[in-house]
Amino acid sequence: MRRLTRDRLTSFALITPSVVAIAVFVYGFIAFNGYSSLARWDSLLPDFTFVGLRNFQKLFTLARFQIDVRNMLTFIGLFIPACLAIGFVLAVLLDQRVKGEGLFRSIFLLPMAISAIVTGVVWRWLMSPGTAETGSYGINLLLEQIGAGFLKSGWYTDPQFGIKAVVIAAAWQMSGYTMAMYLAGLRGIPEELREAARIDGASELQIYRHVVLPLLRPITFSAAIILGQIALNIFALVVAMTGPGPGFSTDVPALFMFDTTFRGGNFAMGAAIATIMLLLVMGLVVPYLIHTFRSEVQV
Repeated sequence: MRRLTRDRLTSFALITPSVVAIAVFVYGFIAFNGYSSLARWDSLLPDFTFVGLRNFQKLFTLARFQIDVRNMLTFIGLFIPACLAIGFVLAVLLDQRVKGEGLFRSIFLLPMAISAIVTGVVWRWLMSPGTAETGSYGINLLLEQIGAGFLKSGWYTDPQFGIKAVVIAAAWQMSGYTMAMYLAGLRGIPEELREAARIDGASELQIYRHVVLPLLRPITFSAAIILGQIALNIFALVVAMTGPGPGFSTDVPALFMFDTTFRGGNFAMGAAIATIMLLLVMGLVVPYLIHTFRSEVQV
């Protein structure tokens, strides 16, 4: 009995620092941010006068925030399907047991190991439209040399293209991650199921459509949730690659929050933007956690 009590005390002593740290530096700061968003703190000097939802009401009337929301929705709508599609295709190719599979797998995963800042700098150069004096750079130069100059674009300098240029860079970086998830799922599907489908006369396309893809649905769901969370919080890649862009064409809420808080000194408005971003992330993650918990309980 004494040993059991001593073990419990030891366990509590070990986990208490982590619990306290999480309570203070995670949930405590979330609570502080939430209260700040309801205050009048619009200068460097703290002012916690309660103003209710005034900051949120003002935020949704700002043209820049409205553009940011549209950019974010466009980014999510293109980024997630692109990563899922490219990752699945790469996983299917690697699942054919090709020679040098380990090398190809490492190459496809390499972009994920590169920081968003480095990725942004590299793609900023690759998508640089160039000038009449200096000529073309990167992708535009390649298009010229292969005789496809008509496909040249202003990329991130073109307000109509804008956020789509960031999607290309982000999808290049994260497609390897979805490839790894899909490859693990493909390797977990018993070969007997595919053989049974072939015996029944199913083509390879039908096998993937009616057998493989339904079995990979949980992985697709998990990958979409993770990619959605990344898309909602994208910041470093935009900062390094484009900044707000012409006419805020590549601006995102996280960048607006940074400018508002640390450059504009309006901490309450910045906290309001952060609160909205947190609620959006929770809207993705919380249902996913509930679904995962219920699935584990049923099993």
